[in-house]
Amino acid sequence: MTSPSVHRPWGLPFVWRVLLTLLLAYAAARLCVWLHTPIPWMIGPLLASSTVSLLGAPTASWVPFRNAGQWVIGCALGLYFTPAVGALVVGLWWAIALGIAWALALGLGFGAWLRRVHAGHLPGVSPQQLRCTTYFAGAIGGASEMTLIAERQGARTDLVAAAHSLRVLLVTLTIPFAMQAWGVSGLDASLPAARAVQVPGLAVLGALCLAGGLLMQRLGRANPWFMGSLLVTMGFTLAGVTLSALPGWLTAGAQLVIGVSLGVRFTPAFVHTAPRWLGSVALASVVMMGLCAGFGWCLSWLTGLHPATLLLGTSPGGIAEMAITAKVLQLGVPMVTAFQVCRLVAVLVLAEPVFRWWSARQNEPQK
Repeated sequence: MTSPSVHRPWGLPFVWRVLLTLLLAYAAARLCVWLHTPIPWMIGPLLASSTVSLLGAPTASWVPFRNAGQWVIGCALGLYFTPAVGALVVGLWWAIALGIAWALALGLGFGAWLRRVHAGHLPGVSPQQLRCTTYFAGAIGGASEMTLIAERQGARTDLVAAAHSLRVLLVTLTIPFAMQAWGVSGLDASLPAARAVQVPGLAVLGALCLAGGLLMQRLGRANPWFMGSLLVTMGFTLAGVTLSALPGWLTAGAQLVIGVSLGVRFTPAFVHTAPRWLGSVALASVVMMGLCAGFGWCLSWLTGLHPATLLLGTSPGGIAEMAITAKVLQLGVPMVTAFQVCRLVAVLVLAEPVFRWWSARQNEPQK
């Protein structure tokens, strides 16, 4: 199985497209390291692969590489959940609940605005289909999961997937640079439970995380490789068991393949599908980032946590991308991860019931 990639008459086999894309991504990452950009091992590959993809180059991402990257990042983040950190996260359950409520309300508002803007401007889309499409495009959840749920409800899945992909791209490219311009980094008081690489322990940890990912995939859970690895490592770390740290080259490689998997989605066909739709999503994404920043700042005042931590925790980006930003810049990894993971789970569970309730409310005046 392959991820979204470019199929053009270049005559290159898939394996060569994957290898050349990875080579380009590595060169871009090294350049970003030299330029001292934030999270260079993800930003560089993301920018390079998306740029050449838009220009029509035959880029490709192999799904097992992306899964392996999420598996490694989940494991790396789980090492931060020491018993003391776990108690802190549990004590702030109310803040996480507020973050979930905020995400649901913001998604509803985003969807309603998209519906108003595009009413009558999407040929062949019925009013009910437009309502469904705009709702799931606005929901702040995982792109693949929201697209699957939207398909069950009869939405235009290409528009839903495009909206989520563009929003995550904009958030991933904007927030790390904003943090760097702000000058915040190294604020994290929490450190990984294990800080030395132990080869036997690393092998055991890797095998256990692999089993967790396979189990989550078999159960049909969202982001199975990330979530399975994260939960397994969290369980051991919270119990005070430390097997090994992860080598830096492994986490850098994981960021690289995640950046590539995001970048190759942006093909010429993607841009030409619905320019008006993409323009409105881009505008709304910028507004959402601003609103989330304000909400995160207010939440930091209530909790006493640093604003940068809660800006990442409440931002409308993806779990892996925001958690990587927190890890590299040391901005409250456990809290960012907890906020993002709990939000994703809640949105996935509540998206359909809220849609049915919202849809019924919209239909009331017509009865």
